[in-house]
Amino acid sequence: MKLHLVLVEPEIPQNTGNIARTCAIIGAKLHLVHPLAFKIDEKSVKRSGLDYWDKLAIEEHKNFEEFLEKYKPEETNMFFATTKGKHIYSDVDYSKMDEVFLLFGKETKGLPEPVLLKYIDKTIRIPMRETLRSLNLSNSVAIVAYEVMRQKNFERLEGISSYFDKDLV
Repeated sequence: MKLHLVLVEPEIPQNTGNIARTCAIIGAKLHLVHPLAFKIDEKSVKRSGLDYWDKLAIEEHKNFEEFLEKYKPEETNMFFATTKGKHIYSDVDYSKMDEVFLLFGKETKGLPEPVLLKYIDKTIRIPMRETLRSLNLSNSVAIVAYEVMRQKNFERLEGISSYFDKDLV
């Protein structure tokens, strides 16, 4: 299964670094949609991703329109994460999908409303209390990405550590 994590105009370098690390660990491709509010080689981005940058598949896009033209939502299993999503992220059956795109918007505004309205049936959300705005972006990405991986039985990921199978002295 191919998993694509798409960040549209991310603003906080540490979030992008954390998400890059998640992508490397689960084997997902990271898409960065410009404009970015930082330089990808900034120390804070690199530090958050630690030494995983060389293990990361990454694709950059000039803008959101270019991304949507290349990877057409009508032709792909593309899901738009938003606090106003029509479906709970875990209610989607990802298990039979060979390729999944999960899109996340900028930290301060999310994804553009016209896009969300156009693809309302492809919007997903993480349940949370009504009185609070949203989770941190990197936490949200990890929650949804790991649900996709769980439904795919964590294929290509290591199981229980063999460390616990050893006799401890």
